[in-house]
Amino acid sequence: MSISSPPRHDASPDGDRSERDEERNGRSPSFLQRSIASTMAGFRLKDGTNRIRVLVICSLFVFSLFAARLIDLQAVRGEELATKAKDSRLQKELLPAQRGTIFDAAGSPLAQSVPARDITANPWQIPNAADYAARISPIIGVPVPTVLSRITQRVNANGSQVRFAYVARQVKLDAWNQIRQLKLPATYSEPSAVRSYPNDSLAANLLGYTNSEGQGVAGLESVLDKNLAGTPGEKVYEQSATGGEIPTGNENEVLPTAGADYRLTINRDLQYVAQQAVTQRVKEVNADSAVAVVIEVKTGRILALAQGPTGNPNSPTRKDSELHNLAVEQEFEPGSTAKVMTLAAAVNEGKVNPSTPFNIPNRLKRGGFEFKDDVNHFGYKMTTAGILAKSSNIGTIQIAERIGKQKLYDYLRLFGAGSSTGLHLPAENPGYLPPVDKWADTTFSNIAYGQAFSVNAIQAASIFATIANGGVRVAPQVIDAKINADGSVENAPAPSAVRAIDENTAKTVSQMMEEVVSKQGTAPQAAIPGYRVAGKTGTAQLINENGRGFGSRYVASFIGFAPAEAPQIAVAVITRNPKRTRFGGETSGPVFKTIMTAALQMMNIPPSGTPAAQFKLRAKGSSRGGPWNL
Repeated sequence: MSISSPPRHDASPDGDRSERDEERNGRSPSFLQRSIASTMAGFRLKDGTNRIRVLVICSLFVFSLFAARLIDLQAVRGEELATKAKDSRLQKELLPAQRGTIFDAAGSPLAQSVPARDITANPWQIPNAADYAARISPIIGVPVPTVLSRITQRVNANGSQVRFAYVARQVKLDAWNQIRQLKLPATYSEPSAVRSYPNDSLAANLLGYTNSEGQGVAGLESVLDKNLAGTPGEKVYEQSATGGEIPTGNENEVLPTAGADYRLTINRDLQYVAQQAVTQRVKEVNADSAVAVVIEVKTGRILALAQGPTGNPNSPTRKDSELHNLAVEQEFEPGSTAKVMTLAAAVNEGKVNPSTPFNIPNRLKRGGFEFKDDVNHFGYKMTTAGILAKSSNIGTIQIAERIGKQKLYDYLRLFGAGSSTGLHLPAENPGYLPPVDKWADTTFSNIAYGQAFSVNAIQAASIFATIANGGVRVAPQVIDAKINADGSVENAPAPSAVRAIDENTAKTVSQMMEEVVSKQGTAPQAAIPGYRVAGKTGTAQLINENGRGFGSRYVASFIGFAPAEAPQIAVAVITRNPKRTRFGGETSGPVFKTIMTAALQMMNIPPSGTPAAQFKLRAKGSSRGGPWNL
């Protein structure tokens, strides 16, 4: 007897089959699947009201997502995101400070900065780089390949995009105006300045120059760079998507502080005369170089510091080697110009006077070496004045022996030999004066007449200025005053002063030096009509270029001052390796005459009113004749 189950009214044949299939396959529907199936069945059985209800719920759900995102963006992270957006629009622009001007003593500019622009571009926004480079190249003076290399690099080595590149630096304003008229894409500019030297090569070796960044790298531009440069400012502004400045955006600006100006002791007109004279003389005697130093003896002020050949710091093709300052960078043995110190020391010690007689043989043996004069001669009896006038090496050694090694060394130091000039110019070579305990057997004799130690041109000029100044050595000066951005003036401190010899000694040596430019002396070419001139010639051998021994290369000098009875100006002319004549009087004497004549006229110094003192050059009992016309 079989018992049948009651029929299931909610089951469909398909549903039964589906469940049976699931059971047959060993699986049962999950709760989620059954819920979805039930809901779908409800949709099939119910009317459209439920559909609307579900759509509303879904819409509310979506809107709630938007609302949550809006709350997150505005309420939760609003300030953070606004700051990030603002930062992405902010641009910083450096506002360069106006570099200070360097003036001469009368206020004429020697170095100044003029407004310019730095040209920039976005490489990603230049559609045709070749056309861009071809159009801008002739205006900025940069070759097309160079421009292309600057505007075609779109990715750095680290993989980041390059959206800023300098096309040209320090472009003059008229050139920038031409570029603007081209309306080149993605091309902008920043304020800049270009250093200009209104007188081209005038005093270039003293002034130095600046690099493309506007920084001083040589000469006074380098020494004074920190004060000349000033303090740059900064402008912060919001930039639009097109690259322009948003007028209503936030802006902050810190103005730059201009650099200080400097007034030098240099007289521009005298500097020009000196520079022309040495440059011309280098050509005439076929020399490597020539330097002229002009000093106001009472103050130590350098009125001119000229060099030939030289270079033009305005020229883009200049050579750095042309702008070295040889007046301080180059040392040399002073040769016979140093004899004035030896004589001054002996006179100051009371060991000699202008008439003191000496027997001058043709050779003098000292330390196992035979010393000689420039020319062979018979034995002479010469006075101290004659020894200086004829520049006798042998006579000078004998004079030095009356005071000894230590005294000679001490006086040379008092005159500034072996010491820095105190000008603090770049790469100064202070020369070398060996201490006495380092002297060899022949050193004393060599030093007495200007060998075995070295000086630079400014030191050499200062030695003669010391004698001209009554025996007081005044430290040389080239900076007269600093003028701050607010207009206040800081005058240079008074230079140090050291007495080297007595005033009477200085006067006596000065009078003996006048014989040098007489017809009997070694430099009549340096005489100036109407003025009494005191000076000394010098010829010293240069070490061979291989550093071994001495050859046929010389330094020919003449250094002197005027008017001799009341000295105002000292001038040193140093000619290096002249090939046509090697004597100081012939080589440098004419240049001295040209420069000193101009200086006396420019400073309105009247001619001498008294005649020069007369000294006997030959001592009693001296024979006549020979190559020396005494």
